[in-house]
Amino acid sequence: MTAAGTAVRDRARRSPRRRASRERGHPVLSRFPLPARLMGYAVVLGLGLLYLLPFVLQLVTGFKTDPDAAAHPLALLPTTPTTAAYQRLFGLSQASEGIPFLRWLSNSALVAVLVTAGRVLFDSMAGYALARLRFWGRSALFGFVLAVMAVPGVALLIPKFLVLNTFGLFDTYTGMILPLLVDAAGIFIMKQFFESVPREVEEAARVDGAGVFRIFWSVVLPMARPALITLTILSFQGSWNEFTHFLVSTQSGQYETLTTGLARFVSGGLGGGTQYPLKLTAALLSTIPVAALFFCFQRYFVSGANEGAVKE
Repeated sequence: MTAAGTAVRDRARRSPRRRASRERGHPVLSRFPLPARLMGYAVVLGLGLLYLLPFVLQLVTGFKTDPDAAAHPLALLPTTPTTAAYQRLFGLSQASEGIPFLRWLSNSALVAVLVTAGRVLFDSMAGYALARLRFWGRSALFGFVLAVMAVPGVALLIPKFLVLNTFGLFDTYTGMILPLLVDAAGIFIMKQFFESVPREVEEAARVDGAGVFRIFWSVVLPMARPALITLTILSFQGSWNEFTHFLVSTQSGQYETLTTGLARFVSGGLGGGTQYPLKLTAALLSTIPVAALFFCFQRYFVSGANEGAVKE
C-alpha cells in the first residue's frame, strides 16, 4: 500500500464520524429501538435452536433403548441411558447380530481419500490447461465440460453399469474409484480461479526458464490454496455421500460403503424392528468426518480467490 493510501486510512480511523459509528454499533441495527433488537435476537436464537433440534434428538436417541426410543421419540433425555447401539456398531456386543459398520467406514474412507486426491490433482491440471494453454478445440472442450454439468446423474447410471461391466471393473474398488477421479464442477472451479491469476507471474517464471508444468506446479498452484481447499471439501463431501454410483458399480457386501450399507440397513436388510437408536447412531457417526473437515477449513472455503497475487 502506498503512503497516500496509508494516510487516508489513518485519517478515516481518526474521523469523529467513523469513531462515533463504531461506538453506536452496527449502522442498520442502531436504527431500531432496543426492544425490537432484543426481539430480533430472540427470533434468530429460536430459529437456530429449532434447526439444531433434529441433531440433538439424533444424538440423544443413540443412548436410548429400542422401546424407549419408540415410546418417547422426542424426549431429550433417555429413560435408561445405554451404549448398546455403539457397542453393536463397533462389534463389541455379542447379544445380537453385528452390523459391519467398520467395514462400511473403511470402504468409505478409502474411496473418499483416493477420489479427493485424484480430483484435486486432475481437476486443477485440466482447469489450468483450459485457462492458460492455447490448443485447437479448447472452446469446444470447455463447452463439453459445461454440458456434462447439465446432465442429470441419474441419466448416466445405466451407461456407467454397462461400461464397468464391459471392462471387468464391476464390483471392484477400481470401478468404485476410477469414474469419480475427475468431475466437471471441479474443472470449472479451478479454471475460473486460474483465469484470475495475473499473467505477469507466469511470464516472470517463463523468463527464468520455467516450463509449463513447472510454472503450474511451483508458481500458480501454491497461489490456488483457497480454490484447492474449496475443491477438497466439495470432493470429499461428494465422494463420502455418493450413493447412486456405488449402487450400480458394486453388488457384494464386501464393497459396501456407509451410504449403501445404511440404505440396506434402514430398509430392513439387517434385522427387523425399528432399531431407531442403532440407525440414528450410525447416521450420526457417518456425518462426523465431513462436518469436521468443513469446520477445520471453513475460513478458506470463503476466502478471496486472489490470495498470493502480486501486490503493487
